[in-house]
Amino acid sequence: MKVNALKGMKDILPQEQRIRDYIQGKILETYRASGFERISTPILEDSENIDKSDGGDNLNLVFKVLKRGDKLDSALANNPSAATLSDMGLRYDLTLPLSRFFAANKESLQFPFKVIQTDRVYRAERPQKGRLREFVQCDIDILGDSSCNAEVELIDVTARAMLNIGFNNFTINVNDRRILRNMLETMGFAPETLDSVCITFDKLDKIGASGIEAELKEKQLPDNAVKALVDFISSDSITLDAVSAKCSDSSIANDLKYVISTAEKVSGGKYKIAYCPNLVRGQGYYTGMVFEIACPEFSGAVGGGGRYDNMIGKFLGQNIPAVGFSIGFERICNILLEQNYKIPDAKEKCALLYDDSVSYPDVLKAAEKLREDFTVSVIKKAKKAGPQFGMLETQGYTKFAQFKEGQVVVK
Repeated sequence: MKVNALKGMKDILPQEQRIRDYIQGKILETYRASGFERISTPILEDSENIDKSDGGDNLNLVFKVLKRGDKLDSALANNPSAATLSDMGLRYDLTLPLSRFFAANKESLQFPFKVIQTDRVYRAERPQKGRLREFVQCDIDILGDSSCNAEVELIDVTARAMLNIGFNNFTINVNDRRILRNMLETMGFAPETLDSVCITFDKLDKIGASGIEAELKEKQLPDNAVKALVDFISSDSITLDAVSAKCSDSSIANDLKYVISTAEKVSGGKYKIAYCPNLVRGQGYYTGMVFEIACPEFSGAVGGGGRYDNMIGKFLGQNIPAVGFSIGFERICNILLEQNYKIPDAKEKCALLYDDSVSYPDVLKAAEKLREDFTVSVIKKAKKAGPQFGMLETQGYTKFAQFKEGQVVVK
């Protein structure tokens, strides 16, 4: 049998898990102190829900689950295609499950609903640094608030969570799809192609203006529109005012300007807020403001989110305003671990070593007393002390306690 975890997934050793638990605890503490409440949803979702979720390229990365029993036999006999063989899939993010959850439980929820989700999600993509097939997201969402103050609050709470776990050199990039879509339409792109254009435009940092041009031409979009966009993004400076000027209705920039200016006031200079004209986010369900967290320690985003006012309406038949912000937990953990992160004010780890000369109840009583000052593990002495001490030291133990003449001595 194979002992290694599946590709794109990983086992986590105790030392790393302690740090992960602490980081997630600080994030949760920040979220809860701001009035958000935690929920949990199943990792599996109905295939129909996933297919209609407007998840962009993520829909190509869904782990699909085969039908079972007679349903599988029937599908294999009649029309054995991928679509007919599967009826469920692993969630690719936490937004779709939250939207379904709200639709199913809205009568029992406070309105607006401020919610926390910290859970595992799954994407069948090529594993690389900072990108796994199974990973944890830490989300907060506000459902039922259409005002821009919801965006400001999410930026504020998420930024405070980042600060509380030790990040202080990050930028929150902000854009609004309404402005971008309006600008693109003015350039000559047809309304029905805007989602596709936006997904390509989101890759500007990765493939550059020439890559954007090539991909849009491959999609057989109008040459004049492609040229207008490429000429614009090739300019030295793309400001919010410049983008607004290319919109048929420049007033749609007012919300974005309000969020940026208000978030800057709230930040107090502890982090940066920046307008990012090519920020789109890959998911097709975003309808307005979008944001990402950029850190110099990582080439990609370490968090992101946006407004998705139409998602819940797919379940209810009426749209509910919704906006969310997610911290990329795996990426921030990797950054901190590479920096040899230490848990602040953590008690030293102490191993209480004993042998058969001491009664076990006395050992446990001694350990409880030591726990006033240390994190204590009770361990029976090995026959060879040297290897045992060496192993304990590699596991982070800095103190060792032993019984001598009925007393506990700590070194």
